[in-house]
Amino acid sequence: MIKLADRLHNMRTLKPMAPEKQKKIARETLEIFAPLAHRLGISNIKWELEDLAFRYMEPESYYELVDQVRQKRQEREAIIAEAMEVLKEKLQEVGIHADIDGRPKHFYSIFKKMQKDHKELSEIYDLSAVRILVDSVKDCYGALGIVHMLWKPIPNRFKDFIAVPKSNMYQSLHTTVIGTQGQPLEIQIRTFEMHRVAEVGIAAHWKYKEGARGPVKGFDQKLSWMRQLLEWHQDLRDPHEFVESVKLDVFTDEVFVFTPKGDVLDLPSGSVPLDFAYRVHTDVGHRCVGARVNGRMVPLETKLSNGDIVEVITSKQGTPSRDWLNIVASPETRNKIRNWFKKEKRDENIIKGREALEKDSKRFGYEWKELSKGNRLEDVFRRMNISSEEDLYASIGYGGITVHAVMVKLIEQYKKEQKLTAPPDINQVLAELKPKRSKSKGSHGILVKGEGGLMVRLARCCNPVPGDVIVGYITRGRGVSVHRADCPNISAEPDEYERMIEVEWDSGTDDLYKVTIEITALDRPGMLTDIMMVLSEHKINASTVNAKTYKDKRATISLCIDTRNTNQLENIMAKMKRVRDVFQVHRATSSGLN
Repeated sequence: MIKLADRLHNMRTLKPMAPEKQKKIARETLEIFAPLAHRLGISNIKWELEDLAFRYMEPESYYELVDQVRQKRQEREAIIAEAMEVLKEKLQEVGIHADIDGRPKHFYSIFKKMQKDHKELSEIYDLSAVRILVDSVKDCYGALGIVHMLWKPIPNRFKDFIAVPKSNMYQSLHTTVIGTQGQPLEIQIRTFEMHRVAEVGIAAHWKYKEGARGPVKGFDQKLSWMRQLLEWHQDLRDPHEFVESVKLDVFTDEVFVFTPKGDVLDLPSGSVPLDFAYRVHTDVGHRCVGARVNGRMVPLETKLSNGDIVEVITSKQGTPSRDWLNIVASPETRNKIRNWFKKEKRDENIIKGREALEKDSKRFGYEWKELSKGNRLEDVFRRMNISSEEDLYASIGYGGITVHAVMVKLIEQYKKEQKLTAPPDINQVLAELKPKRSKSKGSHGILVKGEGGLMVRLARCCNPVPGDVIVGYITRGRGVSVHRADCPNISAEPDEYERMIEVEWDSGTDDLYKVTIEITALDRPGMLTDIMMVLSEHKINASTVNAKTYKDKRATISLCIDTRNTNQLENIMAKMKRVRDVFQVHRATSSGLN
């Protein structure tokens, strides 16, 4: 709450800062703080954060939209005033006490709708809504009946968030009708208490009963998402992984499903029965062996839809599978599965990881005891931000890091020490007296260890970008080919290892790098347009686009895009995963060593 208030104050006082600083803070606000405010139900902070961020990130679009909305205001206010007068009279006739007012749509919300639906402002009719506040839930539905009696409701535009509240505690009835002047009119109906919760969210419940030791009734349930957040913070040691998990969670659309007892659970869009099982309880997820959806047995990778009734089948002998990490949609579920492998099989993973390193060292022609003696291994796991030798083995054992990535660094360290202890070569000594840089800058923003003038190419099989761990491979007659360290096309044969060279990204580079993204989605009209809109919003160029459809109404879309680093790439991929009917998004890897 304090951080949100602090960020709101920062955004209100952003004007004196440099434009670059303004945009950086505004983007962070839009990506982290506004979604957090939404998830906590604090709409009055959320809307202001979004509008302020929009103002600094897209100043031309913002002020143009403000001017257009101002020009339409008089006409819109006349429609709202007429509707409010008719409603007030009819509600009084049936004895329903109500406060009625107009609610203007916020600028960022209008902008998003224009971008999403490819519409001009003149084509958007719900720039304002009528809000009806009543005393009880019974009066909510009574007022809804009056509204639908007065005006014809538009099909598929009614939502009952009272019966099925949003995860951020929001409750209201939403309906869109053809109003008094033949224009669509959005109407929201809620109780005074619901309105208070809608405005300040979780803060509305941040209080205690007078004289009571515990919190108010239902408070613990309303804090469930915050509790999950705290659990993630305890489970995830890497702060970057934690932030990415939260960003994915707060941005993801939701699907509402039912337990067999009728309780409602909200899950990220694209969730499968495994996500449901882990949301019920971590142990239920670990022991899940099957699921029924609407009374029928379904595979564990079945996507859940709104209104599904889900029943989990468990077994005492059931244990998680590594394949589950590629099936589940919720970051929370994925973290729980990873933690199971980290904790429950830690001893087994340590043994497995150590054996893998010993086996790989033999393949490279080294004795493990010789290779790992001294502080070499410690230097390696420190460089990889791992706290201990056992954690290094365990990480290899459960698949957190690759054996190859460790071996590359370990052999580098070994060779460096061997050169320092070897007797000096007179020619080498004379050469070292000449002034030269220890690293020379090649092309593509790559620094290559050794002499300058080397031709550098980025391997097309794995398309590395800044942020990826990389290794150089000396090709025959084509210079140095740079691969991601986990690229499956790098040969692990001892004679091939001699052709590898140390490379690293130049921290000052601002180049663009081509990456191929593959998307699996439902084959529907407008899918490719929705995907391209994500790139357009972030001003990302796509050099090639290929799409293929299948008989099972599935489509695969391959995009070659320009990106600056892994952070930008992961952000784009996360946004694409949130496009409706997208099942999977991943970086493509082709075959053949480049």
